[in-house]
Amino acid sequence: MSPSVAKSGLSVDPLFEPLLAGDRRALAQAITLIESTRPDHRERADVLLAALLPHAGKSVRLGITGVPGVGKSTLIERFGLSLLERGRSLAVLAIDPSSKRGGGSILGDKTRMEELSRKTAAFIRPSPAGATLGGVARRTREAMLLVEAAGFDTVIVETVGVGQSETAVADMVDMFIVLLLPAGGDDLQGIKRGVIELADLIVVNKADGDLKAAARRSVADYKHALRMLRSPTAGWVPEVTTCSAYTGDGVAELWAIVERFNEAVGAKGIIRRRAEQARTWMWNEVGETLLAELRKHPDVKRLVGGLERDVESGRCTPAVAARRMLEAFHGH
Repeated sequence: MSPSVAKSGLSVDPLFEPLLAGDRRALAQAITLIESTRPDHRERADVLLAALLPHAGKSVRLGITGVPGVGKSTLIERFGLSLLERGRSLAVLAIDPSSKRGGGSILGDKTRMEELSRKTAAFIRPSPAGATLGGVARRTREAMLLVEAAGFDTVIVETVGVGQSETAVADMVDMFIVLLLPAGGDDLQGIKRGVIELADLIVVNKADGDLKAAARRSVADYKHALRMLRSPTAGWVPEVTTCSAYTGDGVAELWAIVERFNEAVGAKGIIRRRAEQARTWMWNEVGETLLAELRKHPDVKRLVGGLERDVESGRCTPAVAARRMLEAFHGH
């Protein structure tokens, strides 16, 4: 039993021991529990997470993003299989807040990573779309703690590469990897600068066949672009490399870059980054929880329709409408 659980006097959740022992069914059930919005489930999830916290945090946390069609699933599968050959274990958590609109693209990842998902040292879990990105990010962060407690020493958080999901993922991992297609000149303008600014590593995929030369040119262009940006991680200069998820060229070598990153940033740097992320996460939780409470408040509910119409028609400023909602929430 965790010392923190014993001290708090809380009863041990039935999922606690099997999950710590690496039981896959207990892990899947625990993730389903944290994804639930039922208040009693949320309470149970909080107690379970508190008990597991001392057993989490020992993995290498990687974030991978890329636009649809860049070959993320193929790359993650090949990279994952190469990690398993090294004797490591891997959990892949796919986060896609756009799946509600797009029909659930990431739900296909488990079937696309068929070989990897059959391995006992690998675990693949897509996050269902939530009403807000914050909700999806919360579940993914908590799922990361669960897979770490279950003994997985490498965690990949995958995002679809649209919207704000990249920032959310960069805020929960040690190293952020951006996967790009071979491009050059004007095509570079189509890559969002915000995503490049978050990158610790840029990987130009599909560097095979006719695209090999274009991929090499892309590397030179991205290296030049990165020189003009500040590194997102102290002690590390972002790198650019090529690979082909299709042929496997350069995929296994990505782990050598991850190891270089960990060495350059150092254990203290990783601890500092995770501490900052935990603080940010706490305030995000405060914001999410308060907003949910505000929306549920009966007095606020009565006002919302009229205030929205007043704001839409220009009869009232958004700031005044917001203040009225908050006054109703506080009972003024």
